[in-house]
Amino acid sequence: MDRIYYFDNAATTKVSPEVVEAISKYYSEEYFNPSSIYKPAQRCKDAVENARAEAAAAFNADKNEIYFTSGGSEADNWAIKGITNAYKNKGKHIITSCIEHHAVLHTCEYLESEGFEVTYLPVDGEGLISLEDLKAAIRPDTILISIMFANNEIGTIQPIAEIGKIAKENNIIFHTDAVQAAGHVPIDVKALNIDLMSISGHKLYAPKGVGALYIRKGIKIKNLIHGGQQERGRRATTENVPGIIGLGKALTDAVAHLEEETKRQTKLRDKLIDGILSTIPYSRLNGSRDKRLPGNVNISFEFIEGESILLLLDMNGICGSSGSACTSGSLDPSHVLLAIGLPHEKAHGSLRLSLGRFNTEEEVDYVLEKLPPIIERLRAMSPLYEEFLKNKKA
Repeated sequence: MDRIYYFDNAATTKVSPEVVEAISKYYSEEYFNPSSIYKPAQRCKDAVENARAEAAAAFNADKNEIYFTSGGSEADNWAIKGITNAYKNKGKHIITSCIEHHAVLHTCEYLESEGFEVTYLPVDGEGLISLEDLKAAIRPDTILISIMFANNEIGTIQPIAEIGKIAKENNIIFHTDAVQAAGHVPIDVKALNIDLMSISGHKLYAPKGVGALYIRKGIKIKNLIHGGQQERGRRATTENVPGIIGLGKALTDAVAHLEEETKRQTKLRDKLIDGILSTIPYSRLNGSRDKRLPGNVNISFEFIEGESILLLLDMNGICGSSGSACTSGSLDPSHVLLAIGLPHEKAHGSLRLSLGRFNTEEEVDYVLEKLPPIIERLRAMSPLYEEFLKNKKA
């Protein structure tokens, strides 16, 4: 099939035409190293600093609080390792949630091997942490709370303002992984009392290989990467000039169109959710219905495997996911779906369809046309479904 119906924007987005136009000359004409002193290189440095200001403006941050990285995973690692290393004399206790991205979970597991203690907060059936659980988990030696802004699989948005308030009241540093949220929901780091925030360019129509870590002024943090004096001495390596400029442009565009795009995507999202649930029996929405990213749809179908759904969708030109792209090689069910209470067999039958800026109502209609017969076909071959029907008749 020639046409692609792309519904995997949570995995990565297309680089927008506006971003492509903004960065193209930095590959072929303005290709200079911004650390060099001659004028062409200084033009590149000025462009990087302009992008830093654009990124800061998107989150009501100060320009010097933005540090560019290679992406969200590096930003998460730097935030968590950098803070725990800087404040380990004060305490060795971290609070996070059990549904974090593996860039956070695996970093916390590593720190546990280094003598830190980690509390993994549970979530309810919608994927929300309990603020009372958070308060109860705080100890005198708690130095960091790291809770994601919005979940990459089920789209649930956490009560970030309340979490930030609790952290501030207890003099604890608060980090949030906002990779899925940045550019898709309003974020004001000052109003939300966020101390550190991770973002990634390729989730919001910028190139892959670029991200940023917001570090509030006054926060003490150790470096993750050592070498040169780039990023004001905090992150060594030659700057990814085109990527950084692309990130700044993408964030500027996202903020400018945030309200209208949120309304548009939410309308398409709800049409897709309602259409699937009303036409396919034994299906359920995963995550919160209202506290949800505008473009996220995650639904479990009983009696079948998610991978089989993806293969048949692919044959019809539809790109989707069964969970996080970072764990697509794993045969284990999603830790997020297990955490919200799904049994293994239902967690295995999940489908994530994530909409973005370039999806249309026509494409949603196409999915609603093709998906029900795919589910029906797979269930017809499922021994589990056959047994279920027999038991139902009995």
